Amino acid sequence: MTRIVKMRPSAGSEVVNRGRRRFLTAAATGIAAAGAAGLFPPRRTADAADDAVRQFRVDVPEENLADLRRRIAATRWPERETVEDQSQGIRLEKIKPLVDYWGTGYDWRKAEARLNALPQFMTEIDGLDIYFIHIRSRHPNALPVIITHGWPGSVFENLKAVGPLTDPTAHGGRAEDAFDIVIPSMPGFGFSGKPAGTGWGPDRIASAWAELMKRLGYTSYVAQGGDWGSPVSSAMARLAPQGLLGIHINLPAVVPPEIAAVLAVNGPAPEGLSEEERATFDALSAAARMGNRSYATMMGTRPQTIGYAISDSPAGLAAWMLGHPGFTQWTYNNTDPEKSPDEVLDDITLYWLTNSAASSARIYWEYDRGRSPLLAAGEKTSEIALPVAISVFPGENYQAPETWARRAYRNLAYFHKVDKGGHFAAWEEPELFSAELRAAFRPLRRPT
Repeated sequence: MTRIVKMRPSAGSEVVNRGRRRFLTAAATGIAAAGAAGLFPPRRTADAADDAVRQFRVDVPEENLADLRRRIAATRWPERETVEDQSQGIRLEKIKPLVDYWGTGYDWRKAEARLNALPQFMTEIDGLDIYFIHIRSRHPNALPVIITHGWPGSVFENLKAVGPLTDPTAHGGRAEDAFDIVIPSMPGFGFSGKPAGTGWGPDRIASAWAELMKRLGYTSYVAQGGDWGSPVSSAMARLAPQGLLGIHINLPAVVPPEIAAVLAVNGPAPEGLSEEERATFDALSAAARMGNRSYATMMGTRPQTIGYAISDSPAGLAAWMLGHPGFTQWTYNNTDPEKSPDEVLDDITLYWLTNSAASSARIYWEYDRGRSPLLAAGEKTSEIALPVAISVFPGENYQAPETWARRAYRNLAYFHKVDKGGHFAAWEEPELFSAELRAAFRPLRRPT
């Protein structure tokens, strides 16, 4: 049985106490206050066991939301860019209406309610508090899966897939395709703890995830990830902890060493590439020339420096996060209900309220000072023996050729190019994303 440890209230103003009482119920055995002034993750009681799993509930003090609105209202905007594209960064005409709405019309409480409608927990692993969402399917023999988000994503990017994965019969699937889902927040992100020292790269996170699944009682499970979730899931497969059956990734590390060497010096395409490989090479080369990974260079070398700016300015944080190529095709206005301003702002506001702009950026620094996670050699894909499944979404930052994928992963068990979706696959196309996981992991399920 999962041990639940009752948490002591954090010290705070009467505003905090009133906010806490809104969500306190007689059935609750634990509650965590949330806010930017050091109110999360919840502090542990002195007698809490190291492997204790504590219930968690989000409750941001109103004063923190008021402070956010005041800061937005005081934004000092620069003049508009001098070009008609995004080559100088996100355009003023695109970011300013979103930030204005953030300060006047956006309601964080709706996002908070979405989280609190799900089972949320906190547990300490390797000296750090790890926040996670854990949903068990109503269907028997569900396959456990741990799903890892990336930057500038969060647990929000995976919430739309909860229904299709845990209850497939309500979403066009079969009962035997059901999953139990564990959605953790990476160290330094969201409500998880912030590492006080170095060493929290993908391998260490992978080990923490293996411990988490063991702690939850799962003896066999699979892992999934996009963006940073791909290096973390790949590290899990390479380390092959007991119980892990295989992984699914949607940002695979397939770029061969000789291609990586040419791209590093902005050289011409090598001879002998297929049409598909040449298209991928050209896309990667163009992205490098346009500086599409400039954010990664900065966070990979000076995360603390950029952290001062984006921890102090909401508008700066929004512009920094929305400069990620994964958001390029997002309109985040009311013309697209699936990528509405509220959905984008849920994600950005989580970073703001947890003051995790700098702490989340440090994973780039930990990852060999910001090298690309697309490189097969860097990800040591040749050392992965467990089954690997790959889904390629058309709006992804690059299209992985199957030839490169099969060369990179010696046990590539599933490869499929789909017709919709992008970098945030679970967020953008949750039904399609869920169908991909069902197909990819079906051979790994044990007969009932």
